[in-house]
Amino acid sequence: MKALRSSEWLLIGYFAYVALIPGPRLPLFIAAGIIGLLAFGEARGNREFFSIARDWLPLALTLMAYREMDFFTPLSPEHKLEFQWVQWDRTLLHDWGVQRAIESLGAVIPSYLELCYLLVYAVGPFTVAVLYLARHRERVNRVLFLYLLGTLLAYAMFPFFLSQPPRTLFANQDVPAVMTALRRFNLWIVNGYGIHSSVFPSAHVSSAFSAGWALLKYLPERKRYGRGMLIYAVSVAIATVYGRYHYAADVVAGFAVSLIALAANKRK
Repeated sequence: MKALRSSEWLLIGYFAYVALIPGPRLPLFIAAGIIGLLAFGEARGNREFFSIARDWLPLALTLMAYREMDFFTPLSPEHKLEFQWVQWDRTLLHDWGVQRAIESLGAVIPSYLELCYLLVYAVGPFTVAVLYLARHRERVNRVLFLYLLGTLLAYAMFPFFLSQPPRTLFANQDVPAVMTALRRFNLWIVNGYGIHSSVFPSAHVSSAFSAGWALLKYLPERKRYGRGMLIYAVSVAIATVYGRYHYAADVVAGFAVSLIALAANKRK
């Protein structure tokens, strides 16, 4: 067990936490079993093959961590939080003119924002791939730890802030006036494969910012990657509110979670 990486310990700790809430226990056994097998394989078998597999496995397990949050979907939601949050959103989108500004050029900016929202699912693989391209595979574990911490901390809060997204709870209210093909595709994904337990804090936002912090911190000789990721993360934050995937409160909380993850990695 001493051979496990810090990112792997983080995942095992997260799944154990969910099991103790109490939540489903099977993901803990699956994650611990696969991680243990790959660690054993690297020690006893094809070292390079298993080492590379361990670089990418945490990303797959993060998807499993996300899906298991559906276990906490409430049978009788109260929606007290959402009715307060949506008032803040309406001030931001309508009173302050944010929605009008986004749609001022027709479908151009809305399409860009929907593309940014769609590409969040590739943030983890992209971040690892950057380290491969930069020939710094030895830094993958440290980057993954910060990225995963920012992502899993958001997931860990879901059971305590049960909520529904504005696109479903307030259907046909405050929706974008511009419908694009990318938006239709995003709606198809979130309606068919998204979870229904909580949207607070936004894991889209926390994971994108955490990836940006990780690249800035652990790939300092190529800061353009980290800076580019942070610019992208800001776009994701705007996209989630404009597209009614999240409330602005979710976005602020997601950003705060990423800062907590960064602070926790300050001495590493």
